[in-house]
Amino acid sequence: MRVVTAIDSLKGSLSSMEAGSAVREGILRACAEAEVEIRPLADGGEGTVEALVGGMNGEIQRVTVTGPLGKPVTCEYGIIEDTKTAIIEMSGAAGITLLAPKERNPLHTTTYGVGEVIRDAIEKGCRRFIVGIGGSATNDGGIGMLQALGFDFLNAAGEQVRYGAEGLSELVSVSADHVIPGLAECEFKVACDVTNVLCGEQGSSAVYGPQKGATPSMIIQMDEWLGRYASLAQKSFPKADPMYPGTGAAGGLGFAFLTFTNAVLESGIRIVLEETRLEDYVKEADLVITGEGRLDGQTAMGKAPVGVAELAKKYGKPVIAFAGSVTKDARACNEKGIDAFFPILRGVTTLDEAMDPQNARANMAETAEQVFRLIHAFRG
Repeated sequence: MRVVTAIDSLKGSLSSMEAGSAVREGILRACAEAEVEIRPLADGGEGTVEALVGGMNGEIQRVTVTGPLGKPVTCEYGIIEDTKTAIIEMSGAAGITLLAPKERNPLHTTTYGVGEVIRDAIEKGCRRFIVGIGGSATNDGGIGMLQALGFDFLNAAGEQVRYGAEGLSELVSVSADHVIPGLAECEFKVACDVTNVLCGEQGSSAVYGPQKGATPSMIIQMDEWLGRYASLAQKSFPKADPMYPGTGAAGGLGFAFLTFTNAVLESGIRIVLEETRLEDYVKEADLVITGEGRLDGQTAMGKAPVGVAELAKKYGKPVIAFAGSVTKDARACNEKGIDAFFPILRGVTTLDEAMDPQNARANMAETAEQVFRLIHAFRG
């Protein structure tokens, strides 16, 4: 029996590859002759660097960059040496989790550190980039990132504007005269699963500003500033389109990538499935296993396990999912290609006990073992 595992991380417990390894352990206890291929899985958000680096023989890089409020932070990203591909999560340099709630203020938070990470990867020879842009603390339209890459965003005095959305209020000119060497050769796949435009009622300021610390008056100001920024960009950069779906992602970082770099916005899970060549493994498998920390109705709306299931059903493969927990509305996953799913908890426990990595691994392996003992019994 050929089995392929592609399980999203159980955040706080197991990485994607660790979860797959635990499943393989359980399968082999029940079916020693089984062939189990472990593939990484992520959705472009948290855990993408860890999953792709661990599953594609990459290396973790660590670089000190400018954090969202200007203080140094250490950001980890990955490099896949064979293809000179950098795997970056913008939240590692400008994420909201880097700030205490009282520190959140999009007038001041910057994406400058994201540009510094990209610059570091370019200096190390990378020309292909996969960038997850979820979890941002910013609403600066991506100008901080672009400034770090050499773009000029200037005020009336001919100086670079300040960090944060308030820098947009000073902006009078934009140019690419001093962009760093190598950027023109780079291609960016940007993992973006939202369709918000840059400005307006469905724009970045109105929809995501409040969770980043914006007050109602700040939202009105930032939306106006982003509009003027887009108008300035359109004068010199023909790709600028603030109404394109996804331009409002990550406080306008989607707009920055599409306007000023060679970038495409794609579903995070689609990018990961393509980069890991999961289809090549699925079509040769007898059974596909997926899962995540919590399987629920949201999973059925396009999260990573459903992406795996859709791919498996393209080839008529049965799909089993394992999860740390499941909810009643997880039944919707059955309609999306997951034939059966199983929670791995094996008794009443506390959350801390359930999330302990050693316990989670044992629970995953033991659940997989029992499921495959049943499969083995029916296969004969």
